[in-house]
Amino acid sequence: MGGSCDIERIFRRHAQTVYRVCYSFLGSAADAEDATQATFMKLIDRPRSFESEQHEKAWLIVCASNLCRDILKSAGRTRVTAMPDRELADAVSAGPIDETLDAVLRLPDRYKDVVYLHYYEGYKTDEIAHMLGEKPSTVRNRLRDARTLLKRALGGEAR
Repeated sequence: MGGSCDIERIFRRHAQTVYRVCYSFLGSAADAEDATQATFMKLIDRPRSFESEQHEKAWLIVCASNLCRDILKSAGRTRVTAMPDRELADAVSAGPIDETLDAVLRLPDRYKDVVYLHYYEGYKTDEIAHMLGEKPSTVRNRLRDARTLLKRALGGEAR
């Protein structure tokens, strides 16, 4: 399925998802665009074959997450947590920005990753564990802890 001739199709299928992942880490549209570009450059520089579109998407999400973590570490930066203006927020979330998304974006990275992969991308805990190199029980525990944090952030009620 992979190969350099497929890069354009892969980009069209997954660019928005990769951008949202990068934005959630970096908090800046310009930085997210650069990181999205860098993620796809890794695929161009080292073409690979994927078992399916889901495998392709999973690889890109993990690659983008790792790249953003490296950017944050190397630059001595911290993620910007203030939400952008309404127009940019709509572009990032592909829908209206709301209190729940704001709370998810404010979660620590280890929780945000599993919440994003599970609730926004629809992966099962076993699949997330495989992608992140963690035990399924660790992923389930992080989801539970993230739900607790979100419940507190949202005033005590799950939404």
